[in-house]
Amino acid sequence: MVMIGISMYPPGSAKEVGKRYAQLPPLPQYVTLKGPYFHSEVGLGIKSITLYEFDASKIQEVGEAIRNRIAKMMDVPGYTVSVDTWTEVKDALKMVGIG
Repeated sequence: MVMIGISMYPPGSAKEVGKRYAQLPPLPQYVTLKGPYFHSEVGLGIKSITLYEFDASKIQEVGEAIRNRIAKMMDVPGYTVSVDTWTEVKDALKMVGIG
C-alpha cells in the first residue's frame, strides 16, 4: 500500500521547511520513504511529493506516524499538505473478494 503526500509552500518558506524537515521524527522501519521530490511552479511556489510504502496491515500505525510528522510543519507560513492512500491492484482485488 502507498500513501502519497503532496505539499506546497511559497519560496519564502523554503528555508523553514528545510529546517523542520531535518528535525522530523523518524518513520517506523516498516515504512519505505521515497522522496520528498521537489518542483517549483511559477506563481504557485514549491511543490513536493512524498511516497510512503508499507504493508496494508500497518495502515493505522503509518497514518499516525505521518500525521505526527505533518503536525511539525503546519505553522510554516503558506504550507499546505494533503495525504491520500493509494491501493495496489492485488489489495483492491482482495477487498472485492477476487484474490
